[in-house]
Amino acid sequence: MSKHVLRAAALAGALLPATWAVAAPISLDQAIDLAVQRSQMTRSALAGAMSAAEMARAAGQQPDPMLSAGIDNLPVTGSNRLSTSAEDMTMKRIGISQEWVSAEKRAARQAAAGAVVRRESVMEQVAAADARLQAALSYIDAYYAGEMLALTALNEKHARQELEAGKGRLATVSGNSADVLGLTGALGTAEDESAEVHQLQAAAQAALQRWIGPPADELVMPRLAIAPSRDEFVARNAAVVTGQRAIEVARAETEVATLNRKPNWSYEVSYGQRQGRADLVSFGVSIPLPIAPAARQDRETAAKLAMVEKAEADLAEAQRAAAAEYEALASDARRLQERIERFRSAVLGPLKQRTAATLAAYGANQASLTMLFEARHAEVQAQRKLLGLQRDLAMAQARLVFKPLSQGAAQ
Repeated sequence: MSKHVLRAAALAGALLPATWAVAAPISLDQAIDLAVQRSQMTRSALAGAMSAAEMARAAGQQPDPMLSAGIDNLPVTGSNRLSTSAEDMTMKRIGISQEWVSAEKRAARQAAAGAVVRRESVMEQVAAADARLQAALSYIDAYYAGEMLALTALNEKHARQELEAGKGRLATVSGNSADVLGLTGALGTAEDESAEVHQLQAAAQAALQRWIGPPADELVMPRLAIAPSRDEFVARNAAVVTGQRAIEVARAETEVATLNRKPNWSYEVSYGQRQGRADLVSFGVSIPLPIAPAARQDRETAAKLAMVEKAEADLAEAQRAAAAEYEALASDARRLQERIERFRSAVLGPLKQRTAATLAAYGANQASLTMLFEARHAEVQAQRKLLGLQRDLAMAQARLVFKPLSQGAAQ
């Protein structure tokens, strides 16, 4: 049993509160463990590996012997027709035959079956890696959707506060109806933004539930492990590892096809019983005659060799694709990190200073409520943009971390 299943089982027990209790916050690691535990694709791949393992156990065995029984020289005409005792030439016969497969052939078949087992075992790891990746992406999406919703709620709160203050001022000499109308429209826009983000968050939560089951009331900020190096990413890429296993299977099947050029002999022994005469024992051997190996056996071997070449070409292409994917993701992550740092210093910092200055000016009656709301709104929008960049960075990092298979799968 994998460590992910054990961790998920412990987690599932911890996340079974009483009906009146509030669900505990869930972390990214916990969500990933639950996703692997609940993945039906992982279960399907595990069943496939178990099936291949059972077939491998039978691959090295000799074929079952063949039991034969019959009657030789049975009369079909005359007064004694269909009688088994009237004619002394009539013989009741029973025999057994066995096709004999050489130890070399059986070893090759078992090696081919073992290669299939290793390929199917990798498919279990592929399914688990996909569950981890999809759960991580869904978690990140849901977490940042929640953070976005908090910002739109803050913007809505600012609009409502400014509108109430504007209505209060409208009753005084310092009031301005244009400000009130503008803030009323701003509040409507802020409420619509909140509704839109709430809709996006609901969709993100539904996508996360598809992987972890019951919804979590709170998501902890995702913290990702250190991304693997380029060589590690390529070596543990699902397509690369499955390509390596496909080459092993193709080469093993080629060896089986090569050995099949030597025919299997069959041996037979039978016992015959006659009426009134001595019983007989017969021995025999059957030897297939490969009269046209160039048209049959050689074609089969050539076909298997072509499959080896195909698997090698597929592996080379998968390695190129994995290397290109790593470079693209690493570049995205690096550039997003640079943009975040630049955005914080060049955009968000000045906007925060602008908000503070406008608030001070408003306190000194040198700025209107509309100006104050616009300053606050611009700061909140910048924070939303920063959250979007952080989300994109987390997505790129998650693909770097969770797309490769676990360490043991690439061995």
